[in-house]
Amino acid sequence: MGEFQGYILFGLVWIASIAFLRALLKSRTRRHLPPSPLALPIIGHLHLLAPIPHQALHKLSNRLGPLIHISLGSVPCIVASSPEAAKEVLKTHEVYFSNRPLMAAVDYLTYGSQDFSFAPYGPYWKFMKKLCMSQLLGGRTLDLLHPVRHDEIRRFVDLLLRKAKAGEAVDVGGELVRVTNNTISRMIMSERCSENEDEAGEVRKLIQETAELTGKFNLSDFIWFCKNLDLQGFRKRLKGVRDRFDAMMERIISEHEDARRKMKRESCDGGERVKDLLHILMDIAEDETSDMKLSKENIKAFILDIFAAGTDTSAITTEFVSEDGSGKNQLDVRGQHFHLLPFGSGRRGCPGTSLALQVVQTSLAAIVQCFDWKVGGDGRNTNGTVDMEEGLGLTLPRAHPLVCVPVARLSPFPSI
Repeated sequence: MGEFQGYILFGLVWIASIAFLRALLKSRTRRHLPPSPLALPIIGHLHLLAPIPHQALHKLSNRLGPLIHISLGSVPCIVASSPEAAKEVLKTHEVYFSNRPLMAAVDYLTYGSQDFSFAPYGPYWKFMKKLCMSQLLGGRTLDLLHPVRHDEIRRFVDLLLRKAKAGEAVDVGGELVRVTNNTISRMIMSERCSENEDEAGEVRKLIQETAELTGKFNLSDFIWFCKNLDLQGFRKRLKGVRDRFDAMMERIISEHEDARRKMKRESCDGGERVKDLLHILMDIAEDETSDMKLSKENIKAFILDIFAAGTDTSAITTEFVSEDGSGKNQLDVRGQHFHLLPFGSGRRGCPGTSLALQVVQTSLAAIVQCFDWKVGGDGRNTNGTVDMEEGLGLTLPRAHPLVCVPVARLSPFPSI
C-alpha cells in the first residue's frame, strides 16, 4: 500500500513539475499579448468563466478592455468584445481565424470532423461552403421548399388556436422546437418527425443530447495531460448518441436509395421534382465529375449539423424575442453590422442565415399577430412578468420554460 502511494505521489510531483516548466518557458517566450487576468496553474482562467461563460467574459472585458487574452487550461484564447475588435478578427484578419479547434465530443459525433461546421479550413470545407450556398441552402432550393415551411407554420398556428379555445397553457419553447424540428426534418428527408411521436421524441432527444455533450466542459479539450484520458466518462455517452443517430440515418439513407432506384426504373417524366437535401447530397455523392467525392460519413455528419444548428437555435431565438422583441434597433444580422452577430461573419459565417430568418420571422409573426399571451400555466400571472434568466448551453436556452396561455385576437391569415 505504501509503495502504491509512493507511485501516486511521484506522478503528482511529475505532473506539477512539467506544468511549472511549461509555464516558465511560456513566460520567457511571451509575445505582446492583450491584457490578461491572473491565471492559476494548470487550469489557467477556467475558474473565472462560472457560472455562465458569456456573462463572465463580459465582466472581464469591462475590467480589462475590448480585447483580452485568457488561457482555458493549456489553450490560449483571444476574446474580442467590441464591434471594432470583432471586425478585426472576423473580417480584417479572418484568414488567420478560419480554423476551428478540435473538440473531442464534436470530433467523435461527426465521424472524425467529416461534417461542415467543424471541418478544418481547406479544400473540403470550401467545397461544402460552395455547395451550401449554391444548392443545399441557396435561394432556389429554399423557394422550392417553401411549401414545407408554410405547412408547418399553419400546423403550429392551428395548434395554438386549439389551445386558445380550450384555455390551455402552452410550453412555447417546446412547441417551437417541435415546429422547427419538423420543418428541418421535412426539408432534409421528406419526413415529418411528429407523425410518429416515438421517433419525434427520439430525434429531439438526440439533438438535445448532442447539444449537451458538445457544450459540456471536457477536461481532454483543455488540460494537455488529460488529452487521451476520459476522466469524466464522456465516451460511453458519446458512443450511445452516435450509434443511435447512425442507426436512424442508415435507415433513412436506405429508404432514399430504394426510392431513387424505383424512380430510375420508372423513368417518369412528371416535370421538376422537389428534392430534399438528402437527395441533393446523394446526387453529388454519385456524381463522378464532382470536385470532391462525398462519403456516407460526410452526408451523415452534415445532416447532424443541419439538425443541431437548425432546431434549437431558431426555436430559442423565437422564444426569447417573443417576450423581448422591442425592435428598438434595426441591425443587419447577416454579419456586416458587428454590434450583433447571431450568424457570425466572414468565411465561417452561417450558410443557413436565409433559412433561419425565414423560419424565425414567420414563426414570430404568427405568435405576435394572431395571439395575445397570458403568462403562467393558469394564465393568471397578474404582474405579467416573464423570467428571462439565461440557462447553460451552446444555444443559450432559457433557464425556465416559457409557459403561457394563448388568447386568439384575430383569425390566422390564410396566406401565412
